[in-house]
Amino acid sequence: MSYLKIEEREILKRAKQKIRALNHPLREKMLALISGGNNKMNVTEIYVKLRIEQSVASQHLAVLRHEGLVNTERTGKVINYSVNKDAIKELIDKCNNI
Repeated sequence: MSYLKIEEREILKRAKQKIRALNHPLREKMLALISGGNNKMNVTEIYVKLRIEQSVASQHLAVLRHEGLVNTERTGKVINYSVNKDAIKELIDKCNNI
């Protein structure tokens, strides 16, 4: 028997998925790297700076993108990633309010 309302359980479920996406050392480094500069980087800049394979960087960015933790902006063939600070702030606020 659950003491949480259905809406609260759904909020917690989504928050848990986002926290899982954030709770990975490489994804933490990626977010720090992106937000540390001009808050915009492409996958090539990310994998070169972190010294990882391009495919690994792309897979981790896909997880962050799926959870709405990074924004994308296409310029020609290049996709730039930026940290979605509003989504992270919203996640923190929701966790604090339950």
